[in-house]
Amino acid sequence: MINDTAAITRLLDVMRKLRGQGGCPWDREQTIASLKPCLLEECHELLEAMDNNDDTANHIEELGDVLLQVVFQSVIREQEGSFTFDDVADAITAKLIRRHPHVFGDTSAETTGEVLKNWEQIKQVEKKHKPDHSALDGVPVTLPALLKAQRIQSKASRVGFDWEDSTGAIAKIREETDELIEACEQGDQAAVAGEAGDLLFSVVNYCRFIDVDAESALELTNKKFSRRFKEVEKKVRAMDKDMRKCTLEELDAIWDEVKRELQS
Repeated sequence: MINDTAAITRLLDVMRKLRGQGGCPWDREQTIASLKPCLLEECHELLEAMDNNDDTANHIEELGDVLLQVVFQSVIREQEGSFTFDDVADAITAKLIRRHPHVFGDTSAETTGEVLKNWEQIKQVEKKHKPDHSALDGVPVTLPALLKAQRIQSKASRVGFDWEDSTGAIAKIREETDELIEACEQGDQAAVAGEAGDLLFSVVNYCRFIDVDAESALELTNKKFSRRFKEVEKKVRAMDKDMRKCTLEELDAIWDEVKRELQS
């Protein structure tokens, strides 16, 4: 069994050899910019692996692929003389210690909510040298919209900008639903888009109150709909029919049949 330090050292040595003289032409040609799509793809593959708890071998592989991206960029920066992998590891270790004073210091935090509030306060102190710093700083602009909404709302909550409980959040959904309906009746497409966004934002906020990850919940529904829809297609083909020529009533009946059969 290789210890953690030896395993990381070996990985770094392999990456340096690939990037070095006589190494791999492809690896040597890569830049920080060229690795962006690689990192994005590997993260999505890891997310997919995380959904399958039974395939631990694949989970290990995908975690390794993401770790490779961290090592790859660190070695590129090392060759530029900017920083090393050790700098990356030291920085995140120091941050973890600094932001967990209830574990490594004298601060008390008995609940997750207290931990998150302390985390945000410490983060604001760290960033206070920026004249235009915001509690929302740090939310990546490239996040999927639902996930970004939940992160924005969570950060705002940590500085006290939040409903007292889910009652306010559910009332906001009703309010935004009425405003969307009104905008649709008025026929102002720009207003419709704005109100639709407000409604989605409100639903995400309610999800946060009931401890549901909006992005994951929607993805589960995407998968459920796709699974049911494909079964509907199979049944229509088995009837030697064309879906485009079926009535909505016929398709609804088949859909209900599929729901009963799949029971999910």
